[in-house]
Amino acid sequence: MTPDPLDDARIVNSWLKNAEPWTTAVRNDEIASRTLVTNKAIVDAVLSRSPRAILDIGCGEGWLSRALAAHGIEAIGVDVVPSLIERANEAGGGEFRVASYEEIAAGELDVRVDAAVANFSLIGKESVEGVVQRAPDLINPGGFLMIQTLHPLIATGDEPYIDGWRKGSWTGFSKDFSDPAPWYFRTIESWVKLINSARLNLVEMREPIHPETRKPASLILIARRG
Repeated sequence: MTPDPLDDARIVNSWLKNAEPWTTAVRNDEIASRTLVTNKAIVDAVLSRSPRAILDIGCGEGWLSRALAAHGIEAIGVDVVPSLIERANEAGGGEFRVASYEEIAAGELDVRVDAAVANFSLIGKESVEGVVQRAPDLINPGGFLMIQTLHPLIATGDEPYIDGWRKGSWTGFSKDFSDPAPWYFRTIESWVKLINSARLNLVEMREPIHPETRKPASLILIARRG
């Protein structure tokens, strides 16, 4: 059988190639939606639950961990891309480790926190399902899993509103980016089902509004471990 060209492995390969331009884009505030809406939205969501310690899943170059550390929150960041973890450790603001989603799903990450946060970092299929299923084991009783993702109603564009792989794009980014990662589209219903299947209770959904388009810039899901 011919391998599907759109799969979880392609996502990792893309980020291995694009770690440096991504770090530059984030640290130079080159991504308008982040600076206008979504950065503050995820920080506010985390602060609303008053965690003392968080796990930053798919932390990239570490900006979210640093932002939360400024509020006195202990942050542990994990990412599969070694160069991103290197950049995060250089900037400080948390403890950063290299770990794949498969390793997390297999129980190889020995941490326990008040909140696990995934900020635009759950874009695959099996890898994401494995991380969400493992999340309760990483969270203290009464703690939270928080996910910020593209809003499905906006992100579906002209495609059918059904789960499935979509081709990636670096439209709007600098010419330094290449080989865009594919991503797995999930409807809101699918996100809810995935969370419920992981012994978590969805307690809140937020839809941050872009100040210019007046449309949802993202979807934030907050689920509680019993």
